[in-house]
Amino acid sequence: MKQRELKKLKKKMKVKGNHVIFSLVFLVLGYMMAFSYHLTQGEEEKPALSGKQWERDLELRNQLVELEEKNRALQKELNTKQENVLDIEKELSQEAQVYFNLAEDAEKYRMHLGKVKVKGTGVEVTLADGDYDPDEDNINNYIVHEHHVFKVINELYISGASAVAINGQRLSHNSYIVCNGPVIEVDGYQHPAPFVITAIGDAEVLSSALNLTGGVKDTLVDENIQFSLEKKGEIIMEPLLGS
Repeated sequence: MKQRELKKLKKKMKVKGNHVIFSLVFLVLGYMMAFSYHLTQGEEEKPALSGKQWERDLELRNQLVELEEKNRALQKELNTKQENVLDIEKELSQEAQVYFNLAEDAEKYRMHLGKVKVKGTGVEVTLADGDYDPDEDNINNYIVHEHHVFKVINELYISGASAVAINGQRLSHNSYIVCNGPVIEVDGYQHPAPFVITAIGDAEVLSSALNLTGGVKDTLVDENIQFSLEKKGEIIMEPLLGS
């Protein structure tokens, strides 16, 4: 009797367990169906784009594309103009250099013409008559002549002298020097010996040029002319009168 009741009890518990499982399955299926229905309803509630809205969107996209094309064209134009500006700046810099060179040349020519005051380093060369020699019959063999002065002046100009003066009288592009007895005339002004020739320029270069072996100095000394040279830290020459 007890065994029969035990079997019935087990059978009832098994049936109840199956009911619980089925209940859980139906509950999950019901939740899934409710969620799917809610999702479907939400999608159906979303308003569809009208024809006017679609046209508006298309118009805005076309405008955006057009603006992008304009921006690209403007950027290309800007790059071209920037290149033109660079070319103009290069031309202007070259012109500025040309004008600077012209100004330098003009200043140099004014300096050679004696139209401006000049100051700078240079050299001072003194030419004096040689010592009297009683055995020498011809006095011209030991006095300074214009060709002696010319040798010094030409060498100074060749060596880069920017301005030259004789006994303080500045030379110009059309100066002339002639002998007149015991004196020489420079542009009509007479100067006795000794003749002091000053030149503005690179003192080292000028002195080296005059002291070359077999050069101007040696030639003058061989012709009985007293020659002396001194480097000067500063020489000032006033502009020529009436220049």
